[in-house]
Amino acid sequence: MVDLKSIGYNETIDKEFESFKTQGFEIGRISAENKNNYLVLTKHGEVYGEITGKLLFNSDDASTLPKVGDWVAIQLYDNNELAIIHDILPRRTKLSRKVADRKTSEQVIAANIDVVFIVHSLDERFNINGIERYLVTAYQSGAEPVIILSKSDLCDDVENKLAQVKKISGNAKVLPISSIEHAGIDEVKQFFGDGETVVFVGASGAGKSTLINALLGKDLQVVKEVRIGDSKGKHTTTRRELIVFPEGGLLIDTPGLRELALWSSDNGFAVAFSEIETFGKECRYADCTHTHETNCAVKDAVASGQIPEEQYKNYLKLRKELEYLERRQDVNAAQEERRKWRSIHKELKHFNKRNK
Repeated sequence: MVDLKSIGYNETIDKEFESFKTQGFEIGRISAENKNNYLVLTKHGEVYGEITGKLLFNSDDASTLPKVGDWVAIQLYDNNELAIIHDILPRRTKLSRKVADRKTSEQVIAANIDVVFIVHSLDERFNINGIERYLVTAYQSGAEPVIILSKSDLCDDVENKLAQVKKISGNAKVLPISSIEHAGIDEVKQFFGDGETVVFVGASGAGKSTLINALLGKDLQVVKEVRIGDSKGKHTTTRRELIVFPEGGLLIDTPGLRELALWSSDNGFAVAFSEIETFGKECRYADCTHTHETNCAVKDAVASGQIPEEQYKNYLKLRKELEYLERRQDVNAAQEERRKWRSIHKELKHFNKRNK
């Protein structure tokens, strides 16, 4: 038997589940997503799950289907060894990116998370701009971001790089760690509370699997070597999965991301670049783009060194990416609306013909 509270069940979820409970459904939480089915944590243990045809039909795209971390309404069969998934409870938080191709659609990495651990290595691939990109995504999720600088044992200037990251981290905590030397692991463990869910994200070879093994105290995740010469990592984790932490709390490991395309700009961008946004309020023009206008407080702050030039350039780059994404989303929405009305008009024509 599994104590549902140990996997995050609380009063808020209980209230959201009340209407499903009266229909005879049970509650479960998605622990892994396979190609054709799911693993679901229930009070009876972990079982295989399949979605109903109705849920599949009513889903607009893959992002509205069950994802790791989701709470779902289920019916159990085969002596509580098979779960049929009927619906998804509202997501409190979600970590998303744009799918890694030309399509303008959302890929949900994890749902109902409390903390996003951004794992970035202190070796040759150290990149401030890459950390900022992850920060935007983490803030947009609604969860708390924490930056973990891994492989401190391989770095000769930890303090310098730590100072660089703290300049752009805002309110996010920054933790340098070494999984090999077990340095900083206890600080990471402090974020694991009963029922709390954390997700690990980062590029291939950043050290996520090694860190998780250090946290768990056993080799649960397979660790592969990083290539000598270019420090590029190999994918270790092959799927997202929810793991119950022995000391309380849950963690979600994710495959290394070769690309993290931003998905939404509702507020994550402004929070990640809060210092630039604050200076922007002092600009002469309310709609200042901080590029060519006169009396631009942001450009003045860059010139005086109050805002690092590299951060300013990355700000403009990511803003341009988000503006393009918003335009594509608007185009897609308009195309979908036209398709919908063409379908309605077609059905009306058929209806009128039948009733003449």
